[in-house]
Amino acid sequence: MSVTGSTLEEHWPDQPRAAGSAPEPEESSPRHELVREVLIHGPITRGTLARKLGLSAASLTRLSKPLLEDGFLIETAEPGAGGVGRPVRPLDVQVDAQWHIGVKLTGRQAFGVATDLRASVLAEDVIDLKSSSLEHVVEAVSELMTRLALSVGTKEPSALGVSVGGQVRGSRLVARAPFLGWRNVDLGGALERKLGLAVVVANDVVALTEAEHWFGLGRGLDNFAVITTGAGVGYGLVMRGRQMVTGDTGLGLGGHFPLDASGPVCLEGHKGCSTAMLSIPSICGMVADGLGREVSYDDVMALAGAGDPVALSVVQTSGQALGRMIAAVANLTMVDTVILAGEGIGFVSLAEASLDEALRSDRDPEASAVRILVGDPDFGVWARGAAAVAIQTLVGRIK
Repeated sequence: MSVTGSTLEEHWPDQPRAAGSAPEPEESSPRHELVREVLIHGPITRGTLARKLGLSAASLTRLSKPLLEDGFLIETAEPGAGGVGRPVRPLDVQVDAQWHIGVKLTGRQAFGVATDLRASVLAEDVIDLKSSSLEHVVEAVSELMTRLALSVGTKEPSALGVSVGGQVRGSRLVARAPFLGWRNVDLGGALERKLGLAVVVANDVVALTEAEHWFGLGRGLDNFAVITTGAGVGYGLVMRGRQMVTGDTGLGLGGHFPLDASGPVCLEGHKGCSTAMLSIPSICGMVADGLGREVSYDDVMALAGAGDPVALSVVQTSGQALGRMIAAVANLTMVDTVILAGEGIGFVSLAEASLDEALRSDRDPEASAVRILVGDPDFGVWARGAAAVAIQTLVGRIK
């Protein structure tokens, strides 16, 4: 379903086209907060919304009326308490009112997804990058957009989100992206000129953390941490309902936290750091050294699952290291929920005992239990994160 009548931009004429690395501003309008609350928590009753936003019933009606008329918000009927009295009609978003594209860039591929308004994946595709030049990357993203639009079979997307491993400034400029060999590349500007579409560029861990916060395992939580494993190791933190983003975000500082003094050495020369202990290349390298042959990550998981002593030992050692990292995060930030995400998180199911033991060992015995939520070990979560920050362009800078 498409939004009819006046557009969201007409309701919010001062809305900038792209959100920043921290997609939400510290100050926001009542309309911004209304849309955000419904998007994250809907279906939600008007009474609950009014209490959460500190609005009168009349103000809530005034703010929601144009969005209901456009079809962006809808009413859902629910019976009153005990089935008696007037039905409660909670507000929700019309999830297929618009669609968005998220693209995750690596050094070799552009992986894209099309999503609805709650970042549920409608279609996905991938293109190999023959070059990391800006021109070639822009062409690859443009082709992805065309393919995804054909798969979705509807009008062009509302916005595009692109995530990269590295530092991003102002939701446009890639200040540093080691996997692409980039410094100070205006990716957002180049894509907007090519596509004529609102574009937001974000650090990949920031984007994934936003997706977990708004639409995933962290939905409804005000305080939690995210640890990602894949080609590297990432770390995100949400406190009081907002992700913590600083000038150092994107440097990969969480990827070199010391975990095992007897562990292998990462490419930066750190012995037993989180990258050396938890990243896919390091895990595969440790197993390959033990077996005397090259192995893929899928090979490692299959071997460990079958009880191979080399693969199982490496996986358990990595589980122990991850348990120590979770404990450190919980100890230092005092969050009680840690979300594990990324395509490299599959080893956790094979190393639960060693992870739990290390976590308990590094926590005070009277400390609160740490709830660990494990996402799907799917590379697509990165592109879904990029789509999430694209969705946030609707509400992230409303004045």
